[in-house]
Amino acid sequence: GQRGGGAMESAAKGGYVLANLAEVVERVLGFLPTKALLRAACVCRLWRECARRTLRTRQRIAWVSALEPGPAENHALVRALARELEKVHVLPQTVLYIADVETFSGHEECHEQKKARKRNSKETALALEKLLPKRCQVLGLVTPGIVVTPMGSSSNQPQEIEEGEAGFALLFPKIDGVKIHTFHFSKDVKSRVFDETKFAEAGLKNNPDLRVVLLFGYNSWKTGATRFLHQIVNPLNEKSIILAGGQVESFTSLTSENNHAQPGDACGVVGLAFSGPQIQSATVLLDQDVADERTAEAAMQRLKAANIPEHNTIGFMFACVGRGYRHYKTKRNMEADAFRKFFPNVPLFGFFGHGEIGCDRIVTGNFILRECNDIKDDLLHGYTTVMTLIHLGSTK
Repeated sequence: GQRGGGAMESAAKGGYVLANLAEVVERVLGFLPTKALLRAACVCRLWRECARRTLRTRQRIAWVSALEPGPAENHALVRALARELEKVHVLPQTVLYIADVETFSGHEECHEQKKARKRNSKETALALEKLLPKRCQVLGLVTPGIVVTPMGSSSNQPQEIEEGEAGFALLFPKIDGVKIHTFHFSKDVKSRVFDETKFAEAGLKNNPDLRVVLLFGYNSWKTGATRFLHQIVNPLNEKSIILAGGQVESFTSLTSENNHAQPGDACGVVGLAFSGPQIQSATVLLDQDVADERTAEAAMQRLKAANIPEHNTIGFMFACVGRGYRHYKTKRNMEADAFRKFFPNVPLFGFFGHGEIGCDRIVTGNFILRECNDIKDDLLHGYTTVMTLIHLGSTK
């Protein structure tokens, strides 16, 4: 009977340790993915405190990629997110997801009725949002093509997916010293002039910490859409702010307190603003002349010369649907490969869209690049690719 007593005694000791010693509990909880950690936080006050401290240290970006077609009834990204959110080690506070337009709201066969049922983008968007934490701000876009780094490692080879089902969700946790918020401006049918007080409300004016604005125009084919985009872009075209983005097919999700759904036929701009003194960013424009490996790599060299730290950095690629393998004479994945060559450890995300927003510009912590000329950079392009780096500060 002695051995049984010993087992009970050591179990009691273990129980004592797990109920009283914070550093041991924290060490153990540190191995748990976030969802399990949040469940563990319900055990007792000590565990709740430890779980809270553990969560605060998890400030690295995570992402979920979907590169394989899903079953007809849901998009691959919905399935990937449902599976992977059980495993991630961050609590998402802001999520940017982008999926391909054909399959996000494509056709599917229903075997029972033997007729095609249109996959509704609203349903798909709701299915995605349901998987995410309640208080999380979500911006969802659908675009003609996707640029995505497969999950698992920042150094995985980014893929340019111009046809077929694909998508990704970038999961931003709460990061010390960084504020990320979504915004939305839609064109007022009645007025021709954009009311600039809306910029201040959206944190895009009188915000000395504003560093990067990712902008996405939607319904760009509508009358007045380009003019409206100019009204948004021009006032933001400051040397101390990085602007990048493009024209998307549509936006499917925008959840945060002040963003209300618009009538589907309006045109406008949605986006993400990154504020914080530790953010560093740079962007380069690959124009129409960039049409082979050498010129693409020369553009990457300019981006590299910005000396943006690679750790805790994400890359964005916003390309024209007219580029990709057709532009590079059947060589696929050219620009993503060129990016990977110069930035071996930065994950790259983005899309092929209907127009690009961006220019060559660098904003770093220690100096601000100011050109000598006072001519505003032209930011709206076609048949180009915009490559952007965003560094979110050094993680502990």
